Amino acid sequence: MDLILRNARLPDGQQGVDIGIRGDRIVAVQPALDATATEVIDVAGRLVSPPFVDAHFHMDATLSLGLPRLNESGTLLEGIALWGELKPDLTVEAIAKRAMAYCDMAVAQGLLSIRSHVDVCDDRLLAVDALLDVKQRVAPYLDLQLVAFPQDGLLRSPTAKRNLVRALDAGVDVVGGIPHFERTMADGAESIRWLCELAAERGLRVDMHCDESDDPLSRHIETLAAETVRTGLQGRVTGSHLTSMHSMDNYYVSKLLPLIAEAGVHAIANPLINITLQGRHDTYPKRRGMTRVPELMDAGVNVAFGHDCVMDPWYGMGSGDMLEVASMGLHVAQMTSATGVQRAFDAVTVNAARVLGLDDYGIAPGRRADLVVLQAADPFEAIRLKATRLAVIRSGKVIASTPEKQTALRLPGRPDHVSLEFTPGSLA
Repeated sequence: MDLILRNARLPDGQQGVDIGIRGDRIVAVQPALDATATEVIDVAGRLVSPPFVDAHFHMDATLSLGLPRLNESGTLLEGIALWGELKPDLTVEAIAKRAMAYCDMAVAQGLLSIRSHVDVCDDRLLAVDALLDVKQRVAPYLDLQLVAFPQDGLLRSPTAKRNLVRALDAGVDVVGGIPHFERTMADGAESIRWLCELAAERGLRVDMHCDESDDPLSRHIETLAAETVRTGLQGRVTGSHLTSMHSMDNYYVSKLLPLIAEAGVHAIANPLINITLQGRHDTYPKRRGMTRVPELMDAGVNVAFGHDCVMDPWYGMGSGDMLEVASMGLHVAQMTSATGVQRAFDAVTVNAARVLGLDDYGIAPGRRADLVVLQAADPFEAIRLKATRLAVIRSGKVIASTPEKQTALRLPGRPDHVSLEFTPGSLA
């Protein structure tokens, strides 16, 4: 074999597992693997996970913080207005340069698959050209899936329909939409119908920004579920954000959740951004806006988490760390049980991979050898500590590594300590 990782712990709780890799494939996952390899890494009981997956991002805007100014209100609408102000000054080169820098950040964090929305409401399609180029350049080490996103509204923007089709013709992968930004609820519903029909025609997936507001009467996810069934797109459609569900009447939600599950619609919450942008018009009590993650999961809906934004007009923070996203998600959704923490980890790994349709994903023989070695014993500890990514492996090769984090304490009257790691029960 070319590489063996020995004595690994897996996210499902298996311990003492060896992972054998030949070429770009995993060929064995078992205890005490009787084989030799060109390179052997003893991970010493650390967690080995499939790579992180960001199911919702905006790479065309990333790292543009402060251009042309900062978002003072912190609202979604000011962010959209700021992006509109920046558009005339955009160049293919600048978008690509920022996107490439972000991809480097992502890989260092073990994030090897990203679904990025790309604005198609600029008639020049500069962002589309830039990100299609970036997609090709990063393909050896990162899967970048692009969504044709009519940021200014499919029907509200006069050339959005034409531009969206142009973007798909150029090679963009997924059909996007933003029905709550149309002028009326009826226009929003019409945009969903048109976009789902287009996706069905072309055999493509759909990912819509849906009900991203504090309006408890927004109903576009209901329409999206119905259109998914009508057009035969079950399992290929995603509703992103769904923040209105945070404010909806409980009785209505009890009807809505089974409809989403029945349609096979995936859901994506973006914890860092949802709780930052939503509730801005509230005094107190102040809504935090994130959709009903545990309830969706309990209803059988596949739920993933996305980073959404990093240092752009909507969000000034972020570093490409999906463990930070998982941590915020479990805090806001109060998913602090052992099951809840595992679900939060799944939301940035296996669930997100399912949204993107990554059939080659996971730790099993025959799958592509994409792995992350974390300085943690299990998903609980990985999220709690935002664990160091000791090694990031793509197609059987280590493409990023970070030294183990270790703090030395020299306290008066105490023996020297070199570790601050505490696992559950270690202090009992």
